Amino acid sequence: MSEIIIRYIQPSDNPFLSKIVKDTLKEFGANHPGTVYYDVTTDALFELFQAKGAAYFVAELDNKIVGGGGIYPTDGLPADTCELVKMYLLPQARGTGLGRTLIEKSLSFAKEAGYKQVYLESMPELKQALKVYAKFGFEYLKGPMGNSGHTGCSLWMLRSLE
Repeated sequence: MSEIIIRYIQPSDNPFLSKIVKDTLKEFGANHPGTVYYDVTTDALFELFQAKGAAYFVAELDNKIVGGGGIYPTDGLPADTCELVKMYLLPQARGTGLGRTLIEKSLSFAKEAGYKQVYLESMPELKQALKVYAKFGFEYLKGPMGNSGHTGCSLWMLRSLE
């Protein structure tokens, strides 16, 4: 049986996670300008997630990093709202329940941190992820919230934690 570990991000995770994010976007044809593919913070996720009210969880399968996801207090969002961000898994980790576990861990952190709502941005190319978000109660919005800087995202969703 495979060993699954979910843990907080460490500095040594940066190159592995950056590659997973970029390879996944490339795989789905979603490596557009205005996305995290071109965001310099993608190469320094540990440093990014040291912000107050932020957390990033790394998924390991048999001692190999296979993805991650987290919560971030994106600029311009209401004080009681955070963003579910950088939720990416390698192909071998998809369909294993790891994505669901990462989302649950992220939502639990958001609630404990005092957030009332969780926002996310995505793209039509990421169809499977969109279905998962909908199952978690995320609902589509007509436009973006906050100032993520990711103008390449054309879908926005919001979920209440109450």
